[in-house]
Amino acid sequence: MIINVNDVDKLKNNAEYNQFLRDNPSTGTLKVRTTSASSALPVSGVDIIVSKEIGENTIIFYEGKTDDSGMINNIKLPTPIKVSSDLEVPKFSTYKLEAKYSPDNFNKIYSISLCCSISVIQYINITPLVNMEERNGN
Repeated sequence: MIINVNDVDKLKNNAEYNQFLRDNPSTGTLKVRTTSASSALPVSGVDIIVSKEIGENTIIFYEGKTDDSGMINNIKLPTPIKVSSDLEVPKFSTYKLEAKYSPDNFNKIYSISLCCSISVIQYINITPLVNMEERNGN
């Protein structure tokens, strides 16, 4: 079942989701930057969905579109608490980011790992589809 994180009624009694929140009481920040033409031009209107499989459910933590600058800023996502020592391997949570852009039939999925108090930027380069018949003059 797909559940939006804002659907509190469906999640309040979901034991797996509540355990996930207990295991991830901190917050990491995700930024998305979409461009084209070798990162020269921002692409607005790209659909971004950030989700995570928790138990038998897909929880959608964020849905939105990139702005005129090709950005989405400050997507807050649950993460584990920062490790207590510099020698420990940092704990992280991994999310699925799906980017869709209809004019170019662009659809890509990324795996994003976030640690406590860390900002991650996911760069997405959208390459336009080229119609080879039009390009060859046919």
